[in-house]
Amino acid sequence: MRLDILHFNTTRLSLFPLPEGEGNQSLRMTHHFPTLSEAQKRELHETALRIVSPGKGILAADESVGSMAKRLAQVGVENTEENRRQFRQILFSADDRINGCIGGVIFFHETLYQHTDNGVPFVKMIRDRGIMVGVKVDKGVVPLAGTSGETTTQGLDGLSERCAQYKKDGAVFAKWRCVLKISDANPSKLGIAENANVLARYSSICQQHGIVPIIEPEILPDGDHDLKRSQYITEKVLSAVYKAMSDHHVYLEGTLLKPNMVTAGHSCPTKYSPEEVAMATITALRRTVPPAVTGVAFLSGGQSEEEASVHLNAINNCPLAKPWILTFSYGRALQASALRSWRGHKENEKAATEQFIKRAEANSLACQGKYTVGDHYGEAGQHVYGSCHAY
Repeated sequence: MRLDILHFNTTRLSLFPLPEGEGNQSLRMTHHFPTLSEAQKRELHETALRIVSPGKGILAADESVGSMAKRLAQVGVENTEENRRQFRQILFSADDRINGCIGGVIFFHETLYQHTDNGVPFVKMIRDRGIMVGVKVDKGVVPLAGTSGETTTQGLDGLSERCAQYKKDGAVFAKWRCVLKISDANPSKLGIAENANVLARYSSICQQHGIVPIIEPEILPDGDHDLKRSQYITEKVLSAVYKAMSDHHVYLEGTLLKPNMVTAGHSCPTKYSPEEVAMATITALRRTVPPAVTGVAFLSGGQSEEEASVHLNAINNCPLAKPWILTFSYGRALQASALRSWRGHKENEKAATEQFIKRAEANSLACQGKYTVGDHYGEAGQHVYGSCHAY
């Protein structure tokens, strides 16, 4: 062993003992063994771009059976497979007006294998319109031991095999949701790190099978925290997520991010303007999300349909530089009025479809910064927030 107190070469300054024979070697770095070919990368990037083409966003129709039970109960409809199929058919059968508004649809496993009344597979129905088919692949949240009520998301076991099958069955993108909460104690470092790592592992597995991963680290709006704290926590979470993506060598150009907008907690006494929400949201993204990410498709987080559109419009009109496509991936904020119009009655199906088209068109304008707020929100102004929302 040779003790070099100060060892110089062109690449480093070392204050540590150097093993014999290594004095002139370069500093050894972590290696990346490429797992995706250039053709695979190109396919992933092109798919991601098609999903978030200008004016287009994502319909999140991936509610689990349990989540649909809550939605249907609100309008007095029994939670059966047939009723779930009927409501999804109402959305999927919208006319060509949605072709310029919706770039992708996220399916639940059950829905991916359902058909229309005429026997046409839902997947074929969507693909024939040039809309990309996606699927929710996580298995839901579970408690994270050693924390104050925090969770992680399960489903990595068997994910590779499921992705391979889903790709054969027509899916070209996927979604995985992690959930974090803001309180005096949360989110903890453990909670942030665990969920970031799970999202990165999921993303890597998806990309091996030619599936674009949607990365969803949702920070719930539960609580009375103000806008400043929401922004701070969002930055911490997204920073950890993209550090994990780098560690797992995820190809960012072949991904989409589905984050929360930076809003105050629903119980916060201070009310913030759409412009303040937009500035906080874009600032948080600029500090944490690499420009290589193809698109950011916001979740609605329990906002009313109108609020979700107004905030998205303000985000796209924010004067800060925005290197990503900024659009929507809405579930309740695209479906709530349609569900209330339908209420399980056959004669209401056309009216329900019209409500869905109306919200799709509104959000298409909002993701281009062209949405004009109406004087009367009506059905679209009704809140869809539920504490500790789960799928």
